[in-house]
Amino acid sequence: MAVATSVFHRVRTGSKIGAQYDQDGNLIQVETREDEEQSVKLTEILELLLAAGYFRARIKGLSPFDKVVGGMTWCITTCNFDIDVDLLFQENSTIGQKISLTEKIVSVLPKMKCPHRLEPHQIQGLDFIHIFPVIQWLVKRAIETREEMGDYVRAYSISQFQKSHSLPEDKEFVQRKDKAVRAVLDVLEVYKPQRKYRRHRNAEELLDEESRVHSTLLEYGRRYGFSKQSKQDKVDEGKASLAGGSQAASHGVVDVSEEEDLQAVEEMRIKTLMTNMAAMATEEGKLTASAVGQLVGLQSEEIKQFASEYAEKQLELSSEEHEHYGPLQQHHRVVASLNKQIQQKTKELGELQAKHAEVKMGCDEDKRKLTEATKVSETLGKELVCLEEVEEQADRRLLDKLRALVTMNENLKQQEQEFRTHCREEMARLQRNIQELKSASGQDTEEEKERDQLIDKQYNTGREKLQKIRLLMARRNREIAILQRKIDEVPSRAELTQYQKRFIELYSQVSATHKETKQFFTLYNTLDDKKVYLEKEVNLLNSIHDNFQQAMSSSAAKEQFLKQMEQIVEGIKQNRIKMEKKKQENKMRRDQLNDEYLELLDKQRLYFKTVKDFKEECRKNEMLLSKLRAKGAS
Repeated sequence: MAVATSVFHRVRTGSKIGAQYDQDGNLIQVETREDEEQSVKLTEILELLLAAGYFRARIKGLSPFDKVVGGMTWCITTCNFDIDVDLLFQENSTIGQKISLTEKIVSVLPKMKCPHRLEPHQIQGLDFIHIFPVIQWLVKRAIETREEMGDYVRAYSISQFQKSHSLPEDKEFVQRKDKAVRAVLDVLEVYKPQRKYRRHRNAEELLDEESRVHSTLLEYGRRYGFSKQSKQDKVDEGKASLAGGSQAASHGVVDVSEEEDLQAVEEMRIKTLMTNMAAMATEEGKLTASAVGQLVGLQSEEIKQFASEYAEKQLELSSEEHEHYGPLQQHHRVVASLNKQIQQKTKELGELQAKHAEVKMGCDEDKRKLTEATKVSETLGKELVCLEEVEEQADRRLLDKLRALVTMNENLKQQEQEFRTHCREEMARLQRNIQELKSASGQDTEEEKERDQLIDKQYNTGREKLQKIRLLMARRNREIAILQRKIDEVPSRAELTQYQKRFIELYSQVSATHKETKQFFTLYNTLDDKKVYLEKEVNLLNSIHDNFQQAMSSSAAKEQFLKQMEQIVEGIKQNRIKMEKKKQENKMRRDQLNDEYLELLDKQRLYFKTVKDFKEECRKNEMLLSKLRAKGAS
C-alpha cells in the first residue's frame, strides 16, 4: 500500500496527470495524423540546419519542436539579433511556455525584415510547410552574416597579430620603405621650386587672373609664353576659336598679321611683368641680360638690347600698347563669345539633368509599381495554395456540387451579357428601321403598327426572361454562399487533432493546479489545527502558572488543583482517542479506495485485453469469410 505523500510536495507543472494506460501499463498516446508532406518538410528543415552548422538537430532524443525552435533561435542569434529566451534547456515544456517562446521568436522576424509571414500557433503546431520558407531564409541570412563576420574577424586577427609580431618579409619591407621615403624626401628637397625674382612692393596690382599666374611663374624662373611649338598651337587655337566666335560677327578668319600682333602683345606683356620684378638676394635691383635671357627665353640680341635701353623703351612700350589695342579688343570679343557658348552649354546641361531627374522619378515609380504587383502576385499565390489545401480537406462530393453551381452561375452571367448585347443591337436596328420608314412615308400604315406591336411583345418577353434569369442567378448565389458557410464551419481532421491535443494539455495543467490547490488547503487546515492546539496548550500552561502558588498555600486548595489537573489530563486523553479513531477511519477509507482503484485497474486491463482479443477474432472471422466467398465464387 502506498504511503501518503507529504503536503509540502509540489507538483511539477506540465506533468501527465489524468493520462490513460493500456493493459500492458504503457501510456496511450494521442492519435495524430501523420502527413507525408509535413514529414518531408521536417527532413528538409533538419538538413538545412545541419548544413548551416546547427549539429544539435542530429540528437534523436529531442522532439521536432525542440529541434526546429532551437535551430531558429540559433540562426537569429548568429545574425546578431537579440531574442529573450531561457539560456538553459527545459524539456517537456507546457503549452503556455511553448506559445510564449514562439511569440518571442515571431516578434524578432519583422525586425530582421523577413519576407515570409509566420504565426506562433504554426510553430507550436509543427506546421512545417509554413515553417520551411522561414528556416530557409534564416539559414541563408546566417550564412551571409557568418561570411561577413568571418572577414571582419580575420582582418581583426591579422591586425592584432601584426601589432605584436612581424614576419621577416615585413621587416625587410619596412626597411626598404624607410629608405625609399628618405630618397624621395631628398629628391624633393633638391628639386623643390626656388624663387629667383620678387615683385616690387610699389608695383601696380594685377587685376586679371591670367596675369597673376604669369607673374608667379616668372618669379620661379618659368616662362609661360610663346615657344616654337606653342606658337603654332596657339595660332591654330586662335584660328579655331575666331572661326567659331566670329561667324556671326565678321564671317572671316585670322590672318598672319593678326597672329604676329598677338605674339607681340604676349611678349610685351612678359616684358612689362619683368619690369616690376627684382632679383633675389645679391641680384636684387638691376636686371642683367643673362638673367633675363634665362628667364624669358628670348633671343640674346633682343635681351641685351632690352637690358641696355630699358629706360628709353618705357615710353615706346606705352605707345605700343596703344597700337596693339585693336587685336586685344578682338581677342576679348572671342573670349566673350566662348563664355556665351559655355553658358549656353551649361543651360542645356541643366535641362538635360532636369529631364534625367524626371526619367529617374518615372523609373522609381515603375519599380515601386512592379514591387507592389510582385507582392500582390505572391499574396494571390499563397491564397491559391491555402485554397488548394482547403479543397483537399473538404468533402469531394460537396466540392464537385459547388463547382458545378459556380460554373452554372458563370454561364448564366455570360448568357445574360450576350442577351443584353443582342437586345441592344436589335433595338438599335429596329430604331433605325423606324426612322427610315418614317422618313420614307409620312404616316404609319396598319402593317407597321402590327410590326411595332410584335416588336413590343418580343421586347416584353425578353425582359421577363431576363428577370427570371436574374432571379435564378440570385437563388444560385444564395445556395453557393450557404454551401461555402457550411464548408467553413466544418473543422478539418488536422484542426480536430490539434484541438484534442490542446484540450489534453489544458486538462493536465488544470489537474496539476487542482491537486496543488488541494495540497495547499490541506496544509492550511493542518497548520490551523496545530495553531488552535498550541493556543490551548499555552492558555493551560498560563493558568497552571498563575494558580500554582495559590494552590500550594493550603492542602485543600492543593487537592482541588490536583483534581482539576487530572480532569484536564483525562479530557486530553479523550480527545487523543477521538483523533486516533478518526485517523484510523480515514486510513481504512483510504485503503478501501485504493483497493477499489486497483480493482478498476484490473478491470481496465481486462477490458483492453478483451478488446484486443475481440479485434483479433474479428480479423480471423473476416479472413474466414473472405476464404468462404472465394471458394463459393470458384
